[in-house]
Amino acid sequence: MASVTIPRACNFNSDEELYRWYEREFSDLPFEVVYKQDILRQGLAFHESAFYGEYKTKDYFIFTFDRVPLEKMPLEEHLKAPEEIRIYGGPHNLRPTVISVRINPYSPYVVRRHNEKHALFFQGDYVADVDFPPVPEYYRHAHEFTLTKPIGEIAPVIEWGYLIYLTVFRHCQYFGKDEECQYCDINHNWRQQKRVGRPYTGVKSTAEVLEALAAIDKYDHTAKAYTITGGSVIQKLQGKNEVDFYLQYPMAIEKKFPRRWLSKLVVQAWDEDDLRKAWEAGVQIYHPNYEVWDRRLFEKICPGKARYIGWDKWMERILKAAKIFGAQNVIPNFVAGVEMAKPYGFEDVDAAVESSAEGLEFFMSQGITPRFTTWLPEPYTPLGESESAPLEYYLKLLRRYRELHQKYRLPIPPGYGPAGAGKAVFSVSAFMDVL
Repeated sequence: MASVTIPRACNFNSDEELYRWYEREFSDLPFEVVYKQDILRQGLAFHESAFYGEYKTKDYFIFTFDRVPLEKMPLEEHLKAPEEIRIYGGPHNLRPTVISVRINPYSPYVVRRHNEKHALFFQGDYVADVDFPPVPEYYRHAHEFTLTKPIGEIAPVIEWGYLIYLTVFRHCQYFGKDEECQYCDINHNWRQQKRVGRPYTGVKSTAEVLEALAAIDKYDHTAKAYTITGGSVIQKLQGKNEVDFYLQYPMAIEKKFPRRWLSKLVVQAWDEDDLRKAWEAGVQIYHPNYEVWDRRLFEKICPGKARYIGWDKWMERILKAAKIFGAQNVIPNFVAGVEMAKPYGFEDVDAAVESSAEGLEFFMSQGITPRFTTWLPEPYTPLGESESAPLEYYLKLLRRYRELHQKYRLPIPPGYGPAGAGKAVFSVSAFMDVL
């Protein structure tokens, strides 16, 4: 059983102390991103009074993202917590800010009922009012279709309804600590969900995906994009290699619902011939996530990817993808914060930020705009006992990200909804909030 000992990652004893630090060090950034990044890196606690009303709960669409195991949650938060929260108002008159929920009962950030509303507290101080996401209309009409599973299990939405997230393979064939990415809990998540009795499909068929999308097509007007993704396939899956397995889904979707949604594919770095197949299959945006820029860390933190494809080939394939999809449509992710994970990572914040920024400049100078996910250590992973990267790291990274984006006059990355503080819906980092 994984430990639930949580390293103390908070250095501020009050909201006032946090705000004074922000004003002194980071006043060029929107204050909203301070809360967003801090909550993402530490997780969020819920008082039992918060669980009332009707709202969309967590669908666990690919990873847990949680700081503790599901079976160690005292209030069964894995069944009750919302997918995301939207904070607004409060003493600082915050603009609406959407934040992914990562459960940590020990977090200094707590949501509870306050003045007949949901509200966020930090170290006991009232911070903001809180909205929970509404239940999508198509969730209510699943019975009209032939689905035998909850529709949120097949085609959940995140980013406040903007993105349909289709994790069609909920395992990864990089298996065990010597192959898996050291921060990733996709395999551990599947095992946890099965242990607690949740219906959790290992491989989704194209038929059930299309049926779920038929419900969305009929009843939903919010979703604008879908993502096809899942674990890496390095041998065979249902008799298919990775390319053939994953491309069957956009081919089927685009045949039945041509250009109904923006299509996105999150897989490994493929070679040119396979990238052309993806383009011909109807994929519009390609995400060959490079995870961490530093070559040494890539080999330590992503051992399977390093052996199977390798750092040099991975980066080379990202650049080649830009010629096929267009540079603005190649958006590789990195897991911000693992640069500082012990025992391999940087100990100095500025050195870690500059390493990440080196990767950003490499890609942005060629028209490719990476994005990032905020790392929070998940308990069953090899890095699960680590401490989160400091808040200072994330704010300095956001500053450098914005500077480089402006330097190269890049467009807003497509497929992530609106940009800007008070508008962004991308919920697992604040990169869209600062653009």
